[in-house]
Amino acid sequence: MTPEARRALLNRFRWVSGHADVWRVFADPDALAAIVGGLVAPWRQRGVTHVVGIEARGFLLGGAAAVQLGAGFVAVRKSEGLLPGDKVTVETATDYRGQQHTLRMQAAVLGPSDRVLLVDDWAERGSQARGVRQLVTECGATFLGVSLLVDQLADDARPELGTITAVVRADELGPDD
Repeated sequence: MTPEARRALLNRFRWVSGHADVWRVFADPDALAAIVGGLVAPWRQRGVTHVVGIEARGFLLGGAAAVQLGAGFVAVRKSEGLLPGDKVTVETATDYRGQQHTLRMQAAVLGPSDRVLLVDDWAERGSQARGVRQLVTECGATFLGVSLLVDQLADDARPELGTITAVVRADELGPDD
């Protein structure tokens, strides 16, 4: 990751009523540009053909990362929301809030020649990232790994997710309020 991305995130990130507020980081155009640059820097020479993003923050970050990498963007929707055509679907394991999610992706957008990167804002248990990996591989594509704003993954989640890069680790954010 780039030092500019790390500084931009750490300088603008805040805890609000016990919740991580990354939206305020995105509101600053220079910070957003630095963060997206940091997310894609380790992946520029890895042959990424598509970036996958999970709604909602993954749409913003993944779309911007795809543009930077000259790659296509693939949306992964949760249980609600329009997603036309045939889909691949997976039920995730329980997330950090004790919730399971249904993740859906259009089936025809990826194939055997595709090399896919998941871009997201935060991962703790990796349940959604593992679900995305399953969707990608079900389409015959290669899942390369995950690029995150904040890495809070437990060691047991890492082996299933390929290469993992992050702008910061969660312990660098300081205590919540």
